[in-house]
Amino acid sequence: MDLKEIRKIATEKHKGQKRKQGTPAILHPLGVAKILKEKGFSTEYQIAGLLHDTIEDNEETTYEEILKLTNLEIATAVKLVTKEENYDAQDYHDRIMKNKMARMVKLADRYYNLKDAINADLEFQKKYIKKTKRWYIDMAQGTCFEKEINEALENLEKAVQIREYKKKLEKHKIFNNNMSNLEKKKKIKQNEPDELII
Repeated sequence: MDLKEIRKIATEKHKGQKRKQGTPAILHPLGVAKILKEKGFSTEYQIAGLLHDTIEDNEETTYEEILKLTNLEIATAVKLVTKEENYDAQDYHDRIMKNKMARMVKLADRYYNLKDAINADLEFQKKYIKKTKRWYIDMAQGTCFEKEINEALENLEKAVQIREYKKKLEKHKIFNNNMSNLEKKKKIKQNEPDELII
């Protein structure tokens, strides 16, 4: 298996696709593979990282195709991290926990997304924090991703707090401006001369 060749295939599979933030979709699997490389994982793990979203994001891509391109270990990991339609979150979490490669790929995926979520809208950020706390803190526990995921989560929570504080300030400012305008109108009305009686 050639890493460069797999990178080309992954790029083709994500061609024309965009992330919610508007960035090209391929940047995500490339980022996940890079994280796995930086953490010292083998080429096989990096390949699983490059291909981890291909079945989920491309209807034409199948497990069998990934198996032909790679090997049983990689294809199994890619299948395990693939979310099917109406998937059960508990089952998804449990099956990943039983497979080391799937678990490491998913943690690299979550770490990348936590950092990338800084650019997302406030509601998405809140949901992402909640899901991370529910499913990924324990998944990361005792792994080489534990510290990074906790730090990235903390940074995202701080970003949300700042945004919510700014939102409150803006609401307060608008409220004060509206009250000020009402006061001005009231004063103008009080100072209006009575109608002249002819």
